[in-house]
Amino acid sequence: MTESTFEPAESDLLTEPRLVVEPGAAARVSAVAGPVLQGMGYRLVRIKISAEAGCTVQVMAERPDGSMQLEDCEAISRALSPVLDIADPIQRAYRLEISSPGIDRPLVRRSDFERYSGHLVKIEMAVAHQGRKRFRGILAGVEGDAVRITRDDRTPETEPDLLLRMADIGDAKLVLTDELIAESMRRGKAAERELKRELGLAPPLAPHAKPSPPEKSFAPKPPTPTAKPAKKPLPTNTKKHRLAADRARRGDIDPD
Repeated sequence: MTESTFEPAESDLLTEPRLVVEPGAAARVSAVAGPVLQGMGYRLVRIKISAEAGCTVQVMAERPDGSMQLEDCEAISRALSPVLDIADPIQRAYRLEISSPGIDRPLVRRSDFERYSGHLVKIEMAVAHQGRKRFRGILAGVEGDAVRITRDDRTPETEPDLLLRMADIGDAKLVLTDELIAESMRRGKAAERELKRELGLAPPLAPHAKPSPPEKSFAPKPPTPTAKPAKKPLPTNTKKHRLAADRARRGDIDPD
């Protein structure tokens, strides 16, 4: 896998801590997986353990810019599997699944709330706010240590905006909307172009912009071989022939 290099801002994103952490066995998996992912240039998003297929351990990860390709998942799986086998954080057989956060992704870091400002979000509080734990509304950014949302269930008697302390949030997730899908597609295309640049691959040129094929260089042709002239027949009436004929008539034998 090509080693990625990050600008200072991306390095900060890579080491940014999560606000939402898992309890129990998922926390043990997180303690093992987090450093491995960070060493490879990825961020851990979430660990989820389910009873699917007996037991499935889902490791959700991403690049610092929020993108994730199939090749990234495969690379993480190859690197993480042997480490988990040695650490053995799950005391039974399980299936390891590496996934991207998806479009309606969980928000687990401060930068997530900043990046997706303007989108619809569902938030469940670990600590109740004004007697409630569940809220839904448009994410309006981050202010200090709190997240501002504009509620979509507000009434004339309630304030439209709320400030929810990030430390009290138990779960936050984007809601799938047309606007979110459109933005995700734009991000995906940008990430694909960036990946090609990292790998040194240029996008294909338009047909009219393709360079002309190089001129062929022709080596000089070797001369065509010509047929050798037929040998002239040897003379048959020379002095040597006449002497040989006389000796034959006399019965003389030529010496060897």
